[in-house]
Amino acid sequence: MLKRMLIMLCAIGAVFAALAWFVNFRAGMISQVMASLADPPQTVSTTAAQVSDWQSSLTAIGTFRAVNGADLSLQQAGIVDGIHFESGKDIAAGDTLLDLRMEDDVAKLQSLQATADGFGITLRRDQGQLKINAVSQATVDSDVVNERNALALVAQQRALVEQKTLRAPFAGRLGVRQVDVGQYLTAGTTIVTLQALDRLFVDFTLPQQAIDQVKVGQTVVARVDAFPDLSFKGVVQAFNSKVDQTSRNIQVRALFDNSDRKLLPGMFARIDVRVGPPTSYLTLPQTAIVYNTYGESVFLAVKSDAPGKQGLVARQTFVKTGATRGDQVAVVSGLDRGATVVTAGQVKLRNGTLLKLDNSVPVTNDPNPAPVDQ
Repeated sequence: MLKRMLIMLCAIGAVFAALAWFVNFRAGMISQVMASLADPPQTVSTTAAQVSDWQSSLTAIGTFRAVNGADLSLQQAGIVDGIHFESGKDIAAGDTLLDLRMEDDVAKLQSLQATADGFGITLRRDQGQLKINAVSQATVDSDVVNERNALALVAQQRALVEQKTLRAPFAGRLGVRQVDVGQYLTAGTTIVTLQALDRLFVDFTLPQQAIDQVKVGQTVVARVDAFPDLSFKGVVQAFNSKVDQTSRNIQVRALFDNSDRKLLPGMFARIDVRVGPPTSYLTLPQTAIVYNTYGESVFLAVKSDAPGKQGLVARQTFVKTGATRGDQVAVVSGLDRGATVVTAGQVKLRNGTLLKLDNSVPVTNDPNPAPVDQ
């Protein structure tokens, strides 16, 4: 009997021990679940802090214009008699482009020339008569005046006839023809545009503080929307001789070689004027920086050393930032090369937060971004 009672007591003790272990196990599980609910892992994207080359630059906007460019027109009014060009063609200086009807003007020129010839004949005859004192000196002097006046009228009329013909003032590429044969043109009506495309100017403005940083002959880089993957190099050619009193900016002119004819006058350009020596900085996307009134900081993804936490956790560290370019910012101090920096999702982080990395969506990190509609 005693032996049976001892066996029953041992069995009851084992049951209570198992119940105690189960209760403790469930309590631990519940505490872990509650802890995870209180501070769940946060999904973030990251990047490694890398060194990249930086060149300090001044930015501006400008417009391309031809070194030689004009909207061609005539000084005289009249009806178009002949068109001797095709739209979009390259022409040489002096090529005839258009004629107005000029029959009346040519006839008048011939009449005036005949009158001048008559005065010349009279002058030469009277000069011969003067040698034998058949006429007075006053008569010869009057003949000289008459001939000079007639020749001046001939030159005037010849100039009017010449003004009825349009010739290319310089070599270049023509635009689209704006007139037709038989059309009446008033003086100054635009006939066609002519642009010399081998070299182009870009005029842009810089603040007056930049006068000491930019010199004639300095390299500038232009980018245009038509060729987003290309950059065009030019040189500073001249500065305006005064600073604008309203904006305190100074006008700068740069010259670009355009032998491939990709650039056209009127194109909008973004200008970078490189100043100072090149240098290197740790570079991060601007989205990685947390800006506050008390300073800038970043969140690093580091291995957890706390008990009960495994994996990566967030650690906030303060940094000093420098220049920016596009989507990028230079980090001057406070960060080591190769550090894993959180680039998105910082708003839900604090020191010690568990991290879940998801870099499937890349963060914008372009030093020369273009608007989204381009």
